[in-house]
Amino acid sequence: MLLRLPYLALTSVFAFIRLLPMSDTDKDIEILTLRHQLARRRRDDRSRDGPAMARGPARGSNHSASRRKPDS
Repeated sequence: MLLRLPYLALTSVFAFIRLLPMSDTDKDIEILTLRHQLARRRRDDRSRDGPAMARGPARGSNHSASRRKPDS
């Protein structure tokens, strides 16, 4: 835990330094690549969870009823 903050700071500095010499076209290509990777990961996660999880909670679920209501 003690080394986590310096590690994160150092990796952020290196990431920033790596972006400095890049042209705008290179940055746009990297952004598109990362968006594509994220979309594929989300799609894979959704298919792994099954169709019930992809649709969200069931209509009859009592999730909102389980929350405490304010006293009047």
